[in-house]
Amino acid sequence: MSLTPRDRKRLEGVHPDLVRVVERAALGRVRFIVTEGLRTMERQAQLAREGRSQTMRSRHLTGHAVDLAVLDDEGKARWDAPAYRALAVEMKAAAALEGVPVEWGGDWRSLFDGPHFQLPWASYPA
Repeated sequence: MSLTPRDRKRLEGVHPDLVRVVERAALGRVRFIVTEGLRTMERQAQLAREGRSQTMRSRHLTGHAVDLAVLDDEGKARWDAPAYRALAVEMKAAAALEGVPVEWGGDWRSLFDGPHFQLPWASYPA
């Protein structure tokens, strides 16, 4: 599978290293779409108000994060943890092949954010 024009539009403003990782992962076995990349401060504030984000320091604000949605066989988004674990395997493998460090929100101790992938602060300061 390759990225659609819609996916590519949602990757506008995202750091090129992370875009390369997403592009490579899209060639793997897990079907997904890009749901969000670069966010405005207004969008981030809205998500925080809605309880859909816990920070105003999101890596989305600087183009260092993406959210992806795994698709089922009918092309509908899945939200179960096993689907995102499979996606994380693909993304981490793609990151290793591209030589780009990537953090997955599913590895966080404070919350499970399966759709979220970001470039680490230490390697990519804002």
